[in-house]
Amino acid sequence: MAEVAAASARTSSQSSAAPPSSATRPKFVSTSSTIPLVNACADIARRVDSYLATTPASESADIADLRHRTKDRVRESLGVISEALRRYSIDELAISFNGGKDCLVMLVLLLGSLHYHSSQFPPQRIHTVYVHSLSAFPEVDAFVNDCATLYSLDLIRLPTPMKAAFQKFLDAKPHIKAIMVGTRRTDPNGADLTYFDETDHGWPKFMRVHPVIDWHYAEVWHFLRELDIKYCILYDLGYTSLGGTTDTHPNPALLVESGWDGTSEQSFKPAYALIDDDKERWGRNA
Repeated sequence: MAEVAAASARTSSQSSAAPPSSATRPKFVSTSSTIPLVNACADIARRVDSYLATTPASESADIADLRHRTKDRVRESLGVISEALRRYSIDELAISFNGGKDCLVMLVLLLGSLHYHSSQFPPQRIHTVYVHSLSAFPEVDAFVNDCATLYSLDLIRLPTPMKAAFQKFLDAKPHIKAIMVGTRRTDPNGADLTYFDETDHGWPKFMRVHPVIDWHYAEVWHFLRELDIKYCILYDLGYTSLGGTTDTHPNPALLVESGWDGTSEQSFKPAYALIDDDKERWGRNA
């Protein structure tokens, strides 16, 4: 049996560099086409199975260790999602998706899991809330739109603040009992979270599900790149944590000294070149 099925059963300094202007940032071009959700789930499950089953014949010790750790994370997360699907029907479950790398991993693993939970099909779409900054990057908006098409997301867009946004979402979809969130332990307020946490007093009531809570930054990027999952283009420009245009900059840890390519303009390595978790938010004002 495929490993996905088996697993399912079981701040810092800031950059002085300004972000690229909208005129200089490359434009995101949508290439998605609508396909049935069941087909998207099958495709993702195939990719996850292949990743879990494959061990390259030759790679460095560091990459081999990263691959081993990431496979463990994948299996743990699939187990959390499987438990969520045991507790809740797909119509009672939603995801919080803002186009970032962490919730993208979460979405991919949910899709792969759904392929092996035939009792949950045929869902037509996945309930999704997109809580966005008032100064959202157009590239992020475009990527979220693309994912909504590619992965059949029933998307409701709501501006921050977060608490009010979730309340409006639940008012619109009162049958929702749990929301999957892409928080990781290194995120603000993530240190003490578990896989399943009820919302705190004063928040709208629902179960928060954290499938990727224990993932590390390097594991996130290894997984997405190994599975060839399309991600927001801003990550290729040195952004490592995405907020809004007013509080997010390319990460100074990825700065390439000006003149390296014969020009005087600064440039940044892609997000996946960063290794350390503690430098992930160096491009955020808060």
